[in-house]
Amino acid sequence: MRPLSCLDDASSLLITDTSAVINLNASGKAAEILHALPYKIAIVDVVPAELEVGRERGRRDAELAAVLVKSGYLHMASLGEGGWPHYEALVTGAAAETLDDGEAATIAYALEEGAVAIIDEGKATKICAARHPSLKIASSLDLFGHPMVCEALGQTNLADAVFSALRNARMRVLAGHHDWVFDLIGAERAAECPSLPRLARERGI
Repeated sequence: MRPLSCLDDASSLLITDTSAVINLNASGKAAEILHALPYKIAIVDVVPAELEVGRERGRRDAELAAVLVKSGYLHMASLGEGGWPHYEALVTGAAAETLDDGEAATIAYALEEGAVAIIDEGKATKICAARHPSLKIASSLDLFGHPMVCEALGQTNLADAVFSALRNARMRVLAGHHDWVFDLIGAERAAECPSLPRLARERGI
């Protein structure tokens, strides 16, 4: 399976949003994926608080993320003086122009440190493009589709990981990535993924 990722050698520090952590956990291969990636990967300390909310619905993401941090696969980060103004600007204003705490903190830290922000939500991506066009953004699928992850997992395990993230966490897939995902997981499993658009799910059926 050919790799699919916008990440390159210059992407030395990745900051993952809450949704990316949830997608990694849902894949069942979070440790293997993070270990294979040749970058330092961090979460801002706001993210664990958002994951804790899921405990009320029986989700284990907070627990699983804590294990990844303890094992050194994820690093904890905090906003500094340079990041707080960006954060405040992203959470203040009309609802259509603001983001939740995790997304805002992730973007603010990426701006502060010159890192790559791993975010999946369309609203956050659009706001970044409008306000911070120089900020490099990637999605969860850019982690799964990195060449070193593809090599480390092999096609079968990679397909299982992507399918699990799609089915269990409703991982978002950009329009340009639909064919790659469909070819990887196949028509039968694509039909079971509600986060894929209907045309992508029904292709080949």
